[in-house]
Amino acid sequence: MMTQDMDRDWLTTARTLQKALPYMQRYSGAIVVVKFGGNAMGGVEEMADFARDIVLMRQVGVNPVVVHGGGPMINELLAKLGIESRFVNGKRVTDKATVEVVEMVLTGLVNKRIVQAIMDEGGRAVGLSGKDDDLMVCEADDPELGFVGRPIEMNVQVLRDLFKAGIIPVIAPVATGMDPNETFNVNGDTAAGAIAGALKADRLLLLTDVPGVKDKDGNVVTQLTPDQVRAMIADGTISGGMIPKVETALKAVDDGVRAAVIINGKLPNAALLELFTEHGAGSIIRSTEPRVPSDE
Repeated sequence: MMTQDMDRDWLTTARTLQKALPYMQRYSGAIVVVKFGGNAMGGVEEMADFARDIVLMRQVGVNPVVVHGGGPMINELLAKLGIESRFVNGKRVTDKATVEVVEMVLTGLVNKRIVQAIMDEGGRAVGLSGKDDDLMVCEADDPELGFVGRPIEMNVQVLRDLFKAGIIPVIAPVATGMDPNETFNVNGDTAAGAIAGALKADRLLLLTDVPGVKDKDGNVVTQLTPDQVRAMIADGTISGGMIPKVETALKAVDDGVRAAVIINGKLPNAALLELFTEHGAGSIIRSTEPRVPSDE
């Protein structure tokens, strides 16, 4: 006869699942766009943990969309090929040679690694880029940046079709242009925000390597309205690389996304903590403040 002690950790796990129930019910059927930044990817174990979180979301009825970056991998291959990387205001200058490398790394190496990780955890995933089915059509963002695109047309029906089939879309931020055979590199945050806006997603989660938006004392601010964010930009509290992230969040909210969240993607189970706990895990930006599901 087998016996089993009721270990305290098991009881804690059961209680945690019970507390998560209203949040799982709240997000059942919801669309959640997750930007998985290159700096947040880490190694094999971190990738597996992220994939497991995405599969769990789908298992409880959420429709996740993964939009990924891959800056460190792009830099590594460019260096190996002897192609110099130049940046203007934090954005990569992308000439013809560079955009070919970007497309190769993002749509090939990085995209398929994430797809495989999700499949390894029991999920179903399909890798896409902004070029597929004209998902994302761009024009040049700034002539000085070369083939860096700004989305001007979004065609997200293919993503809705994948939701219906129970498949998780994994999207590389490479897009087509208005001219034949034109390819654009798109900032990962920008691409994720545009996709979330076109889908009218419930959440845009920007997983990065910082814990969130900080106030003047260096404390992470957990909840912000768009007006508060704009005021913090104006007085210099939000500066540097955080500005484009919060601008992406603001535009997404303006485009109909219910809320955008900036999260430290290196925190274990960050996306699950944000969606399925009362506390959350980062800085949430939306027009109304409460996190509790029944209040939304």
